Amino acid sequence: MAFSYAIKDQSATYFLTFTVHQWVDVFTRKIYTDQLLNSIKHCQKQKGLLVYAYVIMTNHCHFIMQSTKVPLSDIIRDFKKYTAKSIVKAIEENPQESRKNWLLWLLKKEEGIWFWKEGYHGEEITSAKFMATKINYIHLNPVKAGIVEKEEEYLNSSCGEFYGIRNSPIELAPL
Repeated sequence: MAFSYAIKDQSATYFLTFTVHQWVDVFTRKIYTDQLLNSIKHCQKQKGLLVYAYVIMTNHCHFIMQSTKVPLSDIIRDFKKYTAKSIVKAIEENPQESRKNWLLWLLKKEEGIWFWKEGYHGEEITSAKFMATKINYIHLNPVKAGIVEKEEEYLNSSCGEFYGIRNSPIELAPL
């Protein structure tokens, strides 16, 4: 039986990981990363989502999030449902996508969509030290994956804003 995470305190801050089904490298294309970022922006404006730090890797993403309005578990459910549909639609409609048939074969089953791995990894942030540990983990993820040498070089991350190099495409909540 798989261990399932749950948001117990809907107003607490959480470290969250969402993984693409079969660990498929979808977020190697800017168009799909933009779909994900636009969904986060919508949740920030409409649902009271706060994002403290994030990284979008090729096949998963990590966030430190909190909600001030809508229950965080509801935001996660809606975010995953919407991004699954919108990214699969973007794959279907992308004439430049050389992996289209393969991606759709992996991500669509029996007329349904299976974009995200079931569930998510979530840990409540319970201290400033734990928050710092998770932010460091998030920002070092592309370095450990061998994508960049320095964490601030990775564009799909909040690290550039933390270092004062560039603004994040999504608004970061103050720590």
